Amino acid sequence: MTSWRRGRQVPGPVPADAGPPSAQGPDGLVGPPTAPEEQERRHEALVGVRLITATPGSHLLDYLRTEPCAVGAWWIAADIDAVVRLSAASLTVLHRAVADLRRRGGAEVVVTHTILRALDLSDAAEPPAAQAAPARVPSPA
Repeated sequence: MTSWRRGRQVPGPVPADAGPPSAQGPDGLVGPPTAPEEQERRHEALVGVRLITATPGSHLLDYLRTEPCAVGAWWIAADIDAVVRLSAASLTVLHRAVADLRRRGGAEVVVTHTILRALDLSDAAEPPAAQAAPARVPSPA
């Protein structure tokens, strides 16, 4: 009866110098984030999906729950039924995931928008170029 407890791991105490929980990464490890060049390059797309008339929304939802590339999805009140965010390590895998949305997910129309990069929405007092460039001192005339 207690055999299920043997496989269960209880988290140990966190060292005092480990930092706040907000400093923990997605895998629970504490430390500075890896440099952008060390991170795996991800290819992402937002896909607008209109379902075939005979396809119930629950079919799409069940399919997306099993699709490893699907990282987010939203029902939309527009000409399309849903928007799906896909993420993959390569463009080939991303293209296959979009094709599978049509083939196995029950989509009639798929409109794909590839994500290039995120926009910086922080409120900077000065433009980034002004912050990085040293101030110029006018030469005496």
